[in-house]
Amino acid sequence: MSNLIRVVLADDHAVVRRGIRQFMEEAGEIAVVAEAADGEAALEAIRREKPDVAVLDIQMPRRTGIEVTRAVRNERLPVGVLVLTAYDDDPYVQAVLEAGANGYVLKNASSEEIVKAVHTVYEGQMALDPSIARKIVAHWMSAGQAPPEPLEPRPSPREMDVLRLVARGLTNKAIAAQLKISERTVQGHIASLFAKLGVNSRTEAVVRAAQLGWVSLEQTKHP
Repeated sequence: MSNLIRVVLADDHAVVRRGIRQFMEEAGEIAVVAEAADGEAALEAIRREKPDVAVLDIQMPRRTGIEVTRAVRNERLPVGVLVLTAYDDDPYVQAVLEAGANGYVLKNASSEEIVKAVHTVYEGQMALDPSIARKIVAHWMSAGQAPPEPLEPRPSPREMDVLRLVARGLTNKAIAAQLKISERTVQGHIASLFAKLGVNSRTEAVVRAAQLGWVSLEQTKHP
């Protein structure tokens, strides 16, 4: 159990929970330590089990996934939050990210993509469905909320290589292997990219770079 990613799974449909639990645990490296059929039970399970990742639906009785996420962040519980939902409406997207979720994946994603998202959140990174990333960029553009130009100098060719692989959802370890450099070097390039782009997370970096035309959001699809 100590080597497994411990997950609390919350969804008000028992059949959906059963299916998600089955493909998560069959993939290996993930153990669902508790299930919840409503938001209040989900929060209680998170407090009790102290999981690595909480996988939450948005619309649940008693507390929504958004409300659970806010409570988790307010209580400073050390858990990654992945919202797994059928809803891709702009207000939901905005509310989920503002509440402090680490990921937003749609239920029509493949089981492999959902498992990958759990791993990504566990590794401290943001897991964002490509369609959600496109919605964020579209919202910025329609609302006239274009981010400021990044600091000079622009990313180096090697930093751009790293950025493109970040956009594809690769972990630092995978980027290091593909570029034949150390993970420490990858971390250094990502820190430099954050400074130049004026962001604080990998997802913000990808979205900002997409808006600037440096990468395509199509690259955010899992390889």
